Amino acid sequence: MLKYEESLPLKLLKAREATMNFFRPVLLDISLTEQQWRIIRALAEHKELESKQLADLCCILSPSLTGIISRLEQQGYTQRRRSNEDQRRILISLTEKAETMFKRVTPLLEARYQEITEQYTQENLDLLYELLNKLTQIKPVSEGSKTE
Repeated sequence: MLKYEESLPLKLLKAREATMNFFRPVLLDISLTEQQWRIIRALAEHKELESKQLADLCCILSPSLTGIISRLEQQGYTQRRRSNEDQRRILISLTEKAETMFKRVTPLLEARYQEITEQYTQENLDLLYELLNKLTQIKPVSEGSKTE
């Protein structure tokens, strides 16, 4: 077995923390959690989503998403509406207040991305994105189907 410090999950967690250290100060200034920002960012790109779609995109469990969306609604950042095509579907979108905040904050976060790129290089980032995309595609082999 690998040494604890060399385990893949730990390396990924440390890399996440190192990366988030660039973005957390900006999010703290606007009083948003990382999860709230992920939701706002996803909705800014996709305009309107059902909660299941949003949970999947943002890597947030559905029960947690419900509370986060409620807090974003209380802050005036999100709104819900019933689908015109299917009244059972609830669609979530950003409010004008959220869109304005997003436009104001995006350049600050882009500057943080630039800092990362300057320290890590674009070539390394491109390779990292490629490798992480490949890593997200792997599936565990179930115990019952292992061949000896």
